Amino acid sequence: MLEFVNFLNGIIWSPALIYLCLGTGLFFSIKTRFVQVRFFREMYRLLLSGKSSEKGISSFQALAVSLSGRVGTGNIAGVAAAIGFGGPGAVFWMWVVAFLGASTAYIESTLAQIYKEEDGGSYRGGPAYYIEKAMGQKWYAWTFAIATIIACGVMLPMVQSNGIGEAVEQAFGTGGTMMTALGEISYAKIYTATGIVLLLGFIIFGGVKRIANFTQIVVPFMALAYILVALVIIGLHIDQLPGVFMLIIGDAFSPMAGVGAAIGWGVKRGVYSNEAGQGTGPHAAAAAEVEHPAQQGLVQAFSVYIDTLFVCSATAFMILITGAYNVHPEGQAFLIQNVGTEVLINSPAFTQMAVESVFTGVGKPFIAIALFFFAFTTILAYYFIAENNVYYIHRTLKIPGLTFLLKAIIMSATFYGTVKAADIAWGMGDIGVGLMAWLNIIGILIIWFMAKPALKALKDYEQQRKAGVEKYTFDPKKLGIKNADLWEEKLK
Repeated sequence: MLEFVNFLNGIIWSPALIYLCLGTGLFFSIKTRFVQVRFFREMYRLLLSGKSSEKGISSFQALAVSLSGRVGTGNIAGVAAAIGFGGPGAVFWMWVVAFLGASTAYIESTLAQIYKEEDGGSYRGGPAYYIEKAMGQKWYAWTFAIATIIACGVMLPMVQSNGIGEAVEQAFGTGGTMMTALGEISYAKIYTATGIVLLLGFIIFGGVKRIANFTQIVVPFMALAYILVALVIIGLHIDQLPGVFMLIIGDAFSPMAGVGAAIGWGVKRGVYSNEAGQGTGPHAAAAAEVEHPAQQGLVQAFSVYIDTLFVCSATAFMILITGAYNVHPEGQAFLIQNVGTEVLINSPAFTQMAVESVFTGVGKPFIAIALFFFAFTTILAYYFIAENNVYYIHRTLKIPGLTFLLKAIIMSATFYGTVKAADIAWGMGDIGVGLMAWLNIIGILIIWFMAKPALKALKDYEQQRKAGVEKYTFDPKKLGIKNADLWEEKLK
């Protein structure tokens, strides 16, 4: 099974996808005149100014939902894997893909806002919706929707819950093992899996508003606590910080693991973590209540910064500054060995060891708790995304019970991921991310060359901002944007 998963990953995550992610980010950065830099202050202002409505959640809630999808296992275990397989230079390429990816996040999230729909008293949207309406290719939209339901309903939740299971076992021990139909499993993982599934069921059966309310409280609090711990560790080793920074920069261009490994793992884990271009963020963006589509696009671009430049960097500096890592490129010997060879690279172990080296007796449990909240809220975001695509399919195929079936599947996948081996879980997750990224990035590039709706929205927003309007409006017909039915109705 692992060999088959790795074979598929080799095809999906070929250098072509690496360069597509970086090239698309650079292309949109240039075409929007680096919107991620020019509108930085506006992004921050918009974060705090939006309000929810009966149909839509606020900009901040949408940010929290999408951040709950972005800030997860990738920020703790994913960064460790990038360093372990690609060397310290992989961190630099995570920064690059985040900076360039912020413009991609703006494009895809603005598209989601322009082409969103009202369904059952709530806003829904995402790549399947904008591919159908802007590209006019329903078969391609269906392909994305089905791939997303499989990725977010089955593959990706396994990675998140696996990270929780590994962290709990690392922090509190196995508590003994038992033989099951799934093989030998520790009691710690069984209890953890059961607890996660029960809590997950309680929240997802409560609807999108319950998901938004839960994540807007948990995500900012946990991210802030995590960054504060990282700042304490960095502060205690402040004399080593310049050396670590130079190690990252130097290794990015003449790395010990080869440039290809650093770029490949940096981009792969960068996309996994910040999700720019993957097509997950637009689902939360579409659910927001805003005056103008560009506003939510800017907010979502800011979330990429929070994810990678803050949370991922915090993890990377903790690991590198304490030396709690090995570098072991796939198929090669250890290039750096600071910790035991038995330590799993595709796990939160490096991060737990880094925090434990400063906060003895507290570090491992703290990372286990942080990872629980990060990963659990990510699973909630995945459910929300998968549900949006089930609703998209339900518009055509009126099959009863589809959402209930999705809930049962994601709960089963979450349980399975918690108790199974990390390598298979991460491999399945990478397949899910890669498939969605291929389909979404090609889609938004085709839409760009067909009509440039996201750029038209940005220019319109800039003009209104310069004019100092008190209330922004969006008239798609005036801008030559077709099929933005909800906004046309709103204007009337």
